[in-house]
Amino acid sequence: MQLERDEWRARFANVKHGAFHLELRDVYGVPAESGPFTRWLAGIPETDEEITARRSGWGALVQGITSTGRTVRRVRVVTEPHTDYIRWEHEGTAFNVEFGEDIRWLPRHQFPTDLALPVEGHDWWLLDETSVVVNLVDAEGRAAGMELVEDPAVVADCVRVRDLLWPLGIPHADYKPVTA
Repeated sequence: MQLERDEWRARFANVKHGAFHLELRDVYGVPAESGPFTRWLAGIPETDEEITARRSGWGALVQGITSTGRTVRRVRVVTEPHTDYIRWEHEGTAFNVEFGEDIRWLPRHQFPTDLALPVEGHDWWLLDETSVVVNLVDAEGRAAGMELVEDPAVVADCVRVRDLLWPLGIPHADYKPVTA
């Protein structure tokens, strides 16, 4: 079932126990990130307005969850050496941690080669072990919609993958970017 952004935000904000995100791409084509990423590549720091927007947008949403004891966790599977995008993302992850997210990094070469992913090729959010929101992307990494999956077998597979990958991931504070 296709899911609109507002419905996803409501489901995410109202998790009873927590949410887990699996990220698999080394580059994303998020239009809202284009300007800040381009400026970062040029050595220009984020503006106060961008930082305020981050804190009042995603930050407020995550803090609304984590401040009540619920969890927001993610594993980022990344190729080493990192793309510029992953280096930029790593630098900005301090904000995610500040908001209460627990983020781990898993070098792609340490990803279990025999692990079959339940929604191959797509990032996904596991919400309360009851549903999965698949982030659909096109070939350039641009958002192409979200799909809600509540099939118990797919959800169980996502729980299995989360439980396998989480202990393999390196906590953000301990993970250092790898450049060529």
